[in-house]
Amino acid sequence: MDIGEKLRTLRLRRDLTQEEMADRCELSKGFISQVERNLASPSIATLTDMLEALGSSLTEFFSERGDEKTVFAQGDMFVKEDEETLKGSITWLVPTAQKNEMEPILVSLGAGGRTQDMPPHEGEEFGFVLQGTVTLLAGGKKQKVKTGESFCLHPSETHFLQNDGKREARFLWVSTPPHF
Repeated sequence: MDIGEKLRTLRLRRDLTQEEMADRCELSKGFISQVERNLASPSIATLTDMLEALGSSLTEFFSERGDEKTVFAQGDMFVKEDEETLKGSITWLVPTAQKNEMEPILVSLGAGGRTQDMPPHEGEEFGFVLQGTVTLLAGGKKQKVKTGESFCLHPSETHFLQNDGKREARFLWVSTPPHF
């Protein structure tokens, strides 16, 4: 890991000059410059101070989160078949979504299929119908959502989707926070 370059990148993201950074950390501009060029190494205490000035921490700075996978192939995705309730399947499009703030899934509902009841929760849900028509039931209201249409909920009541049609329906469903 190039500590100097990573510090420089963080500083620039915060729109700080070396001088402003030095003032915040009670260090010299020259020392900041040397650290960023890997000509000097800060002590752990000094590095901690520098990171606090940049709105970061040692844990965040040294985490390998930047190396996380961002593109997922078909083989990375997890599929759950359900012939009883859904009469179709749920595909988790991002296999690590449970640790993220949103969870995108692809749902295939067979004729007469329905999702499980989703209880009220904090956050939002978004759906986009790729094929067929689904019925959104939320708060005692029934609303049809057709191919090319979308829905957006702030789920304050139990809700679910069902396929009242004779053909399979497919839709993308994104929830924040994850709960599928």
